[in-house]
Amino acid sequence: MHPVITGAPVSRPDPDSYAVTAEFYDILQADRDAARVRDLYGRHVVRARLGVLDIGAGTGRVTLMSLAESAVDVHAVEPARAMRTSLLTRLATLPARQRERVTVHPYALDEAALYAAADVAVCHNTVACLPPAARDALWPAVHAALAPGGTLLLEPPPALLPPRDVVRRLPEQRVGAHVYGGRMTMSAAGYRIRTRVDYWVRSGRQVLREHTESFWMWPASRTRIIDDLARHGFVPLPGHDDPRVLAVTRPGHR
Repeated sequence: MHPVITGAPVSRPDPDSYAVTAEFYDILQADRDAARVRDLYGRHVVRARLGVLDIGAGTGRVTLMSLAESAVDVHAVEPARAMRTSLLTRLATLPARQRERVTVHPYALDEAALYAAADVAVCHNTVACLPPAARDALWPAVHAALAPGGTLLLEPPPALLPPRDVVRRLPEQRVGAHVYGGRMTMSAAGYRIRTRVDYWVRSGRQVLREHTESFWMWPASRTRIIDDLARHGFVPLPGHDDPRVLAVTRPGHR
């Protein structure tokens, strides 16, 4: 997700963004997201023979799944310092043999200078939060980072603006004497979607802390994303029919 800022949105996230969300994400959403990424991408990652590229790694759900399901090197690209800190803390607990297979790149992919480093790339929960200029920079960088014949799997952005506010409550989680909770609200804001996340920590009925972080999302139809990818040399992956994931390949032989 791309944080809301004052004035016109910039083309890429601030490295210091996600300071609030990084604290709450793992406790409130990570277990559910871990199951989801294994379901969406696991069967492709297990077939990787060169490397796996995790674009927008966050706190590491795709990265950890890739280390567990494959025997190849993993490249985790995460420019946001707060999320990257959580990712590195998690990697520090892994056995040395797994940890030695993952490289964390603290930049956007177009600045990471990766060339033919992977045959599977995953872009989970990221594309929706990139403004058009950042997407335009991303596709050629993915093309360069993938070996010929490699596959890009991405979670597509919302196709349309929400007609009304959409509210989702995050399941509360207990940590010792405290209960952590949150609520996500998505609303149309011009041609973008504003996502506000309210977090809280309670002890009994007493609210100990409350925090809010807001993000922009840019909707785009599936056809629009496919057309953009086609202009950068990608074609649809044959035989892939999961509507939850957009799968394309860089033509050529591995």
